[in-house]
Amino acid sequence: MKFKGFRRPDGTVGIRNHVLVIPSVVCANRVARGISQQIAGTTWVEHQHGCTQLGADAELTTHVLVSHGTHPNVYGVVVVGLGCETIRAQDIAAAIKKQCPYKPVHLVIIQDEGGSVKATAAGTSAARKMVGEASQLMREDIEAAELILGTECGGSDAYSGISGNPALGIASDLLIADGGTVILAETTEIIGAEHIVAARAINETVAQKCFDVIKRCEKQATDMGVDMRGGQPTPGNIEGGLSSIEEKSLGCIYKAGSKPLQDVIEYAAPITQKGLVWMDTPGQDVEQITGMVAGGCHLVVFTTGRGTCCGSPIAPTIKVSTTTQLFERMNDNIDLDAGPIVSGTATVQQVGEMIMNEMLEVASGKQSKSEILGFNDFAIKRIGPSM
Repeated sequence: MKFKGFRRPDGTVGIRNHVLVIPSVVCANRVARGISQQIAGTTWVEHQHGCTQLGADAELTTHVLVSHGTHPNVYGVVVVGLGCETIRAQDIAAAIKKQCPYKPVHLVIIQDEGGSVKATAAGTSAARKMVGEASQLMREDIEAAELILGTECGGSDAYSGISGNPALGIASDLLIADGGTVILAETTEIIGAEHIVAARAINETVAQKCFDVIKRCEKQATDMGVDMRGGQPTPGNIEGGLSSIEEKSLGCIYKAGSKPLQDVIEYAAPITQKGLVWMDTPGQDVEQITGMVAGGCHLVVFTTGRGTCCGSPIAPTIKVSTTTQLFERMNDNIDLDAGPIVSGTATVQQVGEMIMNEMLEVASGKQSKSEILGFNDFAIKRIGPSM
């Protein structure tokens, strides 16, 4: 299988050619948004971090911001800082440039420019130039083996484990069989099914990691004095027919298909192995997608039974409904319908192949509905309090 993508000078492959505007701190969000909204061909992220963060949180915020800037779906970057924040825009820009010396990176400091209006103008000028350069690049044939797929299920219902997730599992198997990579995430939504995933591990070390991340996740909840069941399953999951976290987890892991589990990695860690990999992420949809994309996922397939609208700012997010009723009701947001599995007019294999074909088309430039609607949801997992 092949798709048409962008081969970068360092050998990596992108499926989009974005110019990305990154604020280093919450105080720079408005300017970053203003720059992007003036220049077609750009996208931006917003976040509430960047100042008064220490230790692991500061390191994670820095890593996720830099990783979005170095992502192969991004042609060039405008980094916007206020000028007095803890996580300095200068450091973000320098780290991106160090990792990807071929990428254009422009730095804007609001205080140095003389305010928001002047900073927006400076960033707009730089972004306009980058978009012009990016538009001259041509797509070329790339083997599907170079794709990294992030899998997600959100707003799940009782049909998620019957239609959408098993069909996505077929697509996952097809990509892995062709040499590609698939990410299973949402650790809180694997609780109760971790032994099934661990049984597919390539060795005892990887199998033990499966149990370790589940124990760590459960301990975090008990250390806070809260019951995991207060958030998993969600009220919407229960209304959709899911009875327990175990039932939700048994449906969730279908997304990962049937191939061996190669490794378990930390949140937003670089994805370096082929095949199936479990990334330890929260179950919160946007934090999970942000972590997978920071790790290197090119695109995300997102199954939903209740209807979920979010999408990454730099990685196309393909929505798959579990029922035809949802597909018709939220057609503005949903790309594909797995409902025919429920009605008996299509098999899981057929819908899985349809998802795989859609992935290749989107990787080749077809816009997902979340892209058409301009979704750019972005959230970084928190570890500790701001100080």
